[in-house]
Amino acid sequence: MMELSKRLQYVASYVPEGVRLADIGSDHAYLPCYLMERGQIEHAVAGEVVKGPFESAERNVREHGFSDKIDVRLANGLQAIHEEDAIHTVTIAGMGGPLIAQILESGEKHLATVERIIAQPNIHARPIREWAVSNNWKLIDEAIMKEDGKIYEILVLERGEATYSEDELQFGPYLMREQSEVFIEKWQREAEAKRNILQALQKAQKTEDNARRSEKIKQELTNIEGVIAK
Repeated sequence: MMELSKRLQYVASYVPEGVRLADIGSDHAYLPCYLMERGQIEHAVAGEVVKGPFESAERNVREHGFSDKIDVRLANGLQAIHEEDAIHTVTIAGMGGPLIAQILESGEKHLATVERIIAQPNIHARPIREWAVSNNWKLIDEAIMKEDGKIYEILVLERGEATYSEDELQFGPYLMREQSEVFIEKWQREAEAKRNILQALQKAQKTEDNARRSEKIKQELTNIEGVIAK
């Protein structure tokens, strides 16, 4: 039986039973192969834009005997999804939040049959939440976890309207409420990084630009401290 990284296991846990899946930026197609091996999905598309990982995905799918159940496609983002695929769930993992949001925005027309998006940004989750609000998707769950010293967030979206406060966009409405140890650790790290930047700016040449940057960072630091203090 295949084993997944802890990060991808979290993503897999949000994939509903019996769906048709598109895994975008699939790399070696580990996730769709894992889900297929467990009988969790009916069919999958593994999309990859880079030739090397695309070829690795093809090889992995073939070696696991899933060539008739997983279509591996060399395509840019959501262009890997064809109308006849009738995809229900899309997973996009292992990229920065701004890139995931860009993929969703530029390929929005390919989401016609999609009912759930599971996004796992490596950094900067906020742009995904902002994209969701602007495109009639809402968060139904979030998770945060740590693996090999790195902290990752998982965002689960379904269709529907929602509005979020500035803090909810930044920190995540579910994650803010849960206040897990990993959540606290992530934002304590962020706060420390901002304090270090402030110290450097205080030692730097006094300019209007540096003064504006300092004020902005002070406000961000205040927001972080206010959220984790709750």
